[in-house]
Amino acid sequence: MEILKNEMLQIVVSEHGAELQSIQDAEGKEYLWQGDPKYWGRRSPILFPIVCGLWEDTYQIDGYSYKLPRHGFARDMDFKLINKTDTKVTFALEDSPETHRCYPYHFMLSITYRLDVNKIHVIWHVHNSDNNEIHFQIGGHPAFLIPDVEEGEAPEGNIRFDNKDAIERLIGNVGGCIVPGRFPVDSKEGLWHFTENSFKDDCVIIDRSQVKQVQLLDKQLNPVVTVDMKTPCVGIWAPYGKHAPFVCIEPWYGIHDKVEYRGDFRKKYLMNHLQPGASFLAEYTITIR
Repeated sequence: MEILKNEMLQIVVSEHGAELQSIQDAEGKEYLWQGDPKYWGRRSPILFPIVCGLWEDTYQIDGYSYKLPRHGFARDMDFKLINKTDTKVTFALEDSPETHRCYPYHFMLSITYRLDVNKIHVIWHVHNSDNNEIHFQIGGHPAFLIPDVEEGEAPEGNIRFDNKDAIERLIGNVGGCIVPGRFPVDSKEGLWHFTENSFKDDCVIIDRSQVKQVQLLDKQLNPVVTVDMKTPCVGIWAPYGKHAPFVCIEPWYGIHDKVEYRGDFRKKYLMNHLQPGASFLAEYTITIR
């Protein structure tokens, strides 16, 4: 485990999955879900080289079929610590014979966490070390404790989007994949009151760059956690039917397959492409209070 600390925040990051384990303020108050497997055993996994699900966990490329589990393999692999300062820590994962069995490309994935007063910058860097173009998706999955909700209580809370207009969502609840149609999010002037029932159709998937900032609010409608992103898609999720006291705010450069999609991996919606020697660099930020 690696720890970064300043006068406002302390964060802990694990080499396993390069996953954020804790966000605490100066008083020791925890903001990140702590991974009780009774509800959901993860905290803030990295999604790579896919985001969410493939139809029948299978994809096709160059005439070959490959199997990948939901959200890919990076979240379950050990990264190497490659740099650490007082304010920043970077972990990296390189391709291996193990990854080649399910993803036929050479790559380096590095994840950096940087503290800046009350902000956490989460920086993704994908480098193509292959001789061919590579194709990938990447996303975050941080889970935050819902303000003013204790364990065992029916979870509900308030979220403010930076978009005050009508927002549409996709639904991905058939085999972990997206069904046809777009559906309204019941937000008013950017304010959305969610309950556990909001997630009966699984994740609330907001694509088309409709939202660039999501704020998790307390009962007085003051921001407690703010996630800023430039991603084309964001998912909002909590496990339905478990009374879990957290909600995930997930910036995504990628998305599920459509139901029964058996097309070329390269042509998936929101796929990213890198030429040999090129790099992809992106970040999102988490602001506490």
